[in-house]
Amino acid sequence: MGRYLLIDISNSFTKVAIAGPKGVGRVRRIPTGELNSEYLLKITGSKLYEKVVLSSVVPGKNTAILSAFPDALLVGPHLDLGVGIDYPAPSTIGADRLANAAACAELGKFPTIVVDFGTAVTFDVLSAKGDYIGGVIAPGLSAMTHYLHERTALLPHITLREPKFAIGRSTREAMLSGAFHGYRGLIRGIVENIQAEAFAKKRPFLLATGGDALLIAKGTKFFDLVDPLLTLRGLLSIAKRN
Repeated sequence: MGRYLLIDISNSFTKVAIAGPKGVGRVRRIPTGELNSEYLLKITGSKLYEKVVLSSVVPGKNTAILSAFPDALLVGPHLDLGVGIDYPAPSTIGADRLANAAACAELGKFPTIVVDFGTAVTFDVLSAKGDYIGGVIAPGLSAMTHYLHERTALLPHITLREPKFAIGRSTREAMLSGAFHGYRGLIRGIVENIQAEAFAKKRPFLLATGGDALLIAKGTKFFDLVDPLLTLRGLLSIAKRN
């Protein structure tokens, strides 16, 4: 196995990693707004890659990647992902969601619900047959707390962390409690509705990924696996399959 360059452009941050025989290596996080071809070439150091694979939900940044790596493979439903797609408009599925599905194929865990905690929190559903069948999109944790601060006169901007108690003894503690306990309730409620609708006979494998995955899933027994690098592992799988 050669070296693969994996690039995951999301709304807030871009993740860049080099993968080799031992799997995904060090991950660099770049604010997506600062991403350009010169900076990308500076941190990757070389064009000697067997393949460059790009997952992007920010189309305006794709040109920067393609100018640095013209042969980069853009993730889409036309590729071999290791999963089927049972969805009315496959071209509208986010590339990151397809990469997550490809990672699930490597794990061989079906049926599966993947919860990706990013700027938005997405729920991706894979059937017992290994088909992508749809999902849910909700506001991310940071988006929710930022909105409260921006739209109110007295609520401060808070640094996200797990509160010690459910009852806040200050405005900041109350906001943290609402963010964490409310957000966990949101996740649980959506997952339970998906399970009741699609998996009445078999409990799906529950997988968490994304920037806030460890923060939200820590201390809970809700998820079967928490893997913040799932999308990059999916890109590696796609590189090897295509």
